[in-house]
Amino acid sequence: MSDMITVTLPDGSQKQTARGTPIGDFVREGIGAGLAKAALFARVNGQDMDLARPLNEDVKLQIFTTKSPEALELIRHDAAHVVASAVQRLFPGTQVTIGPATEEGFYYDFFREKPFTPEDLEKIEVEANKEIAQNLPFVRKEISMEEAVRLFEEKGEKFKVEIIQDIAAKGAKTLTLYSHGDWVDFCLGPHAPSTGRIGVIKILSSSGAYWRGDHRNPMLQRVYGTAFFDKKALQEHLTRIEEAKKRDHRKLGKELDLFHFHQYAPGSAFWTPKGTAIYQTLSGWMRRLTAERGYVEIKTPLLFNKGLWEISGHWGKYKENMFLVLDSESGEHDFSLKPMNCPSHHLYFGFKRHSYRDLPLRFHTQDVLHRNEAAGSLGGLTRVRQFAQDDAHIYCMESQIGDEVRRFVEFLDHVYNAVGLKYSAKFSTRPEQRLGDDATWDRAEAALEGVLKTLNVPYEVKPGEGAFYGPKIDFDVSDSIGRKWQLGTMQLDYLAAQRFDLSYIGEDNAEHKPVVLHRAIFGSFERFIAILIEHFAGAFPAWLAPVQATIVTVADRQLEYARKVRDQLRAKGYRVELDERGQTLNAKIREAQIQKIPFTLVIGDNEVAAGGVAPRRYGGEDLKSMKLEDFEALLVKEATIS
Repeated sequence: MSDMITVTLPDGSQKQTARGTPIGDFVREGIGAGLAKAALFARVNGQDMDLARPLNEDVKLQIFTTKSPEALELIRHDAAHVVASAVQRLFPGTQVTIGPATEEGFYYDFFREKPFTPEDLEKIEVEANKEIAQNLPFVRKEISMEEAVRLFEEKGEKFKVEIIQDIAAKGAKTLTLYSHGDWVDFCLGPHAPSTGRIGVIKILSSSGAYWRGDHRNPMLQRVYGTAFFDKKALQEHLTRIEEAKKRDHRKLGKELDLFHFHQYAPGSAFWTPKGTAIYQTLSGWMRRLTAERGYVEIKTPLLFNKGLWEISGHWGKYKENMFLVLDSESGEHDFSLKPMNCPSHHLYFGFKRHSYRDLPLRFHTQDVLHRNEAAGSLGGLTRVRQFAQDDAHIYCMESQIGDEVRRFVEFLDHVYNAVGLKYSAKFSTRPEQRLGDDATWDRAEAALEGVLKTLNVPYEVKPGEGAFYGPKIDFDVSDSIGRKWQLGTMQLDYLAAQRFDLSYIGEDNAEHKPVVLHRAIFGSFERFIAILIEHFAGAFPAWLAPVQATIVTVADRQLEYARKVRDQLRAKGYRVELDERGQTLNAKIREAQIQKIPFTLVIGDNEVAAGGVAPRRYGGEDLKSMKLEDFEALLVKEATIS
């Protein structure tokens, strides 16, 4: 065996190094001191590793630095370890459980009798940042499962012991430990070279959380925090958090009277007249857009026998997320409210015999769906149990896939641009648990990504994250304060036609299997509306606003004319209100601003005499008096969406 190995870098260049060379040393000596100084961790043959790990064979090597998108997730994992060690030092007797990184930071769950106070959180933050200043190395070590159990039993960490025993029961023989200073935890890693690479830690809040999410288990104390490489980036993040709090759709939904929830229908929204106006506006817009693009709208039943879900595969893979209904004849829960539309659309396609001339067939629906989400995961409109999607299924020939995917992306681009949402794509490939053979998946992935490559849309490959029936493209949007949300999707499905025995008669007069494309742009109406509320901070554009204009009078003598203006605008389809309360003009204008109504129409004696109105925009811009027909022309322009 040669003492030298070959290291292939991302640009394809190759370098030689001695077998057993630590990754960090190779970077420093073989690439450069600048990269070594910025390096945090490495990816070796697809596996993420610490820089202290040795290179023992020919490898493909990628180095991640503080500039890499993956870097924040790493240091937040580091920060979770640091916070846990600080907590145990400050509050002896506290037990640790788990502490993952999250999209915005990290959390760590602790077992202790007393909840953390705000003063406690301040102490934890100070202590954690002291550990950053000490620049303590993260040290990796592998031990046997028996040694691990013994170590954490001696520490009195019963929750850690339980996790280790679960890992051992799955066949693991060793456990990886990471220590910094005299504190140790187990995890897969990787970690940065030392605590000093974290930058700065901010403790945000604390809350209760049940061990393993089960209310029958002990209550834990969860500490939330975040970490950044410098204080400037942290401050920008904290500013975004404050802005997000102001925009929270649950807060604005209450203030603007858009929707409510009740304990008797958890996870199901009650839409007020104003909220319903937004919902119906979006629904009607999507109906028009789909009709213009060759879709036909259908409706299918809400309740189906398990036989349908057994054919689709959902009964075996998704049953715990379905609302089951008792069959009065069999006494069994043999029925379910539909959690998605796909299987019912496949049944509908099968009602008729189709020719290749009929394809593509594009079925659109906005039916109500139900999914049995865990109570602890429900949150406003973003995670609900009852919802509707702008759902569609396209049945086409394989030769039509490219054109249909292109048409869909153009459609999605139109919708997202209309509401000011920037977007990017993720291409997700076959998951470990899937239906169908590799040859089918090869064909499906090649077809979908092949089209994606021809479009001017940035995308990221997500290995293993496809649906169990096929690969997919998911679309993330960025709102006005830079937050990302996953919305649209296009999923390619070769298996539905096989499982539901769907076919069409081809030009050769023989039967062929159609390809099914599952697609949505809004996703769920509920989640899309939540995103729009926060994106616009409740100040909707005129076409979407639940009240497009409110009329206020200087004195009661203008009310008769004001009512005529209201009725005339309503007759033309605009959502207009008249404030007839016995309040001052300024009070009425202020209320319209609080409600974020796009236009406030002031009417005084001059407006009555001239047959006009004096509009003010939300935000205070005075458009001066104008003829009513001129304001109507303005509404036509701003209250219409293409």
